[in-house]
Amino acid sequence: MTDTHASSQGTLDALPESARRVALLLRDRGHAKPVVMLPETGKTSAEAAAGLGCEVAQIAKSILFRRREDDAPVLVIASGANRVDEKKVAAHVGEIGRADAKFVREKTGYAIGGVCPIGHATPPVTLIDADLFELESLWAAAGHPHAVFNLSPQELAALTGAPVVDVALRDA
Repeated sequence: MTDTHASSQGTLDALPESARRVALLLRDRGHAKPVVMLPETGKTSAEAAAGLGCEVAQIAKSILFRRREDDAPVLVIASGANRVDEKKVAAHVGEIGRADAKFVREKTGYAIGGVCPIGHATPPVTLIDADLFELESLWAAAGHPHAVFNLSPQELAALTGAPVVDVALRDA
């Protein structure tokens, strides 16, 4: 075992179990950037941005909905600066409803505030907010309310295989 591998394994061992699972999944998919633990919670986009010293827009927040016709999880990865327009989402995936904490945990394997864009217990129907592609660098939750990882919008699209669409609620 190389020293680099040993030190990265030590870093992995220091992560909470759900964040370690994400770190291993990212590594297996060729993503080289580490999972970072925030000293304070990153449950909201503003909290995560403050902890990272970045703009709120750079937070790629994962919002889960429940598709009404078949109870499928629908994941929208949106800019932290945007509210999601549920009508726009429904136009792509069918009628949706809110997902409660139990549904989120059951379908993703993550708690609210730590939902990662990948590695879900039940693969979701996923959409990516087109506004994220106006940015060079994003931060996404890594399976735990204090865990995040850095990536580009292009890496997000590659990791999820999701279409990039307009999901932002805009003032009329």
